[in-house]
Amino acid sequence: MTTLTKEAIKRSFMKLLNQKQVNKITVKEIVEDCGINRNSFYYHYDDIPSLIEEILNEQADVMLQNSEGDDIYTGILTAMEFSLQNKTAMMHLYHSANRELFERYLNRLANRTVTEFFDERFAGQDIVDDDKQAVVMYYKSLLVGFVIEWLESGMKYDLSIQVQRLCELFEGTTEIALSRCRRK
Repeated sequence: MTTLTKEAIKRSFMKLLNQKQVNKITVKEIVEDCGINRNSFYYHYDDIPSLIEEILNEQADVMLQNSEGDDIYTGILTAMEFSLQNKTAMMHLYHSANRELFERYLNRLANRTVTEFFDERFAGQDIVDDDKQAVVMYYKSLLVGFVIEWLESGMKYDLSIQVQRLCELFEGTTEIALSRCRRK
């Protein structure tokens, strides 16, 4: 029952978040939408920010479990799937007081996606750890920067096309960078 109640709360919140800004959503609206009482909400969550944090952490875990791919583009798009499917909700989170939670979610997804791609692609190669971490940080920062720029533009363009084109333009540069990281 507890799991069902938590899932109902999360579904109601996401439904409302796709309709309006975070600061316009109240606990009263959430509990009315999912048919529970306020005490049930507060049994599971301290407040709306704690609900947001749990949703973003769970989505990050789901996306990261499914973000396998032969190329970085596929991994990135899989990791971004939740944001792409919930554009309005993501815009509302991005432009809210809870922006820090969203940015942590985005950084976690980007870091893990890029790290797993490099770990898979360059497994067994003797690469200096500090150099590898620098390359991962570089690509993670690029990815996060592109997503933030996309949000700032009001999502006016297709981010998946932009990411795909960037991957095409910079194809091979990762191998060059990591070849310089190999231990002698």
